[in-house]
Amino acid sequence: QVQLVESGGGSVQAGGSLRLSCAASGNTHEMSCMAWFRQGTGKDREGVAAIDSDGNISYADSAKGRFTVSKDNAKNTLYLQMNSLRPEDTDRYYCAADNTLAVIATTLHGNRFFRYWGQGTQVTVSS
Repeated sequence: QVQLVESGGGSVQAGGSLRLSCAASGNTHEMSCMAWFRQGTGKDREGVAAIDSDGNISYADSAKGRFTVSKDNAKNTLYLQMNSLRPEDTDRYYCAADNTLAVIATTLHGNRFFRYWGQGTQVTVSS
């Protein structure tokens, strides 16, 4: 089993920054890939960024150039640095983990390949 706890969400004005964190615990052998997803009301979860144990990183097109995903392996903590935030970035952001590849997270229905999820943290960007 894997437990994931997100933090760092909040409200910010357009152009601002936020840093999300995801603390992982449990069976590290089941989380070779960790990822960030977002979900709006009535929508499926979509991948934002992911990193795997081979060091591969994948970003959604909307995140490229603005968001940076990183992981502190010693702390088993995943981060998402979000810069130049836009109102359309407003959503609930979830941390996920499983044994898969980073590129899978940002493909259509990539969320289906992740068994472990945190409770999410709200990001609200005002114009």
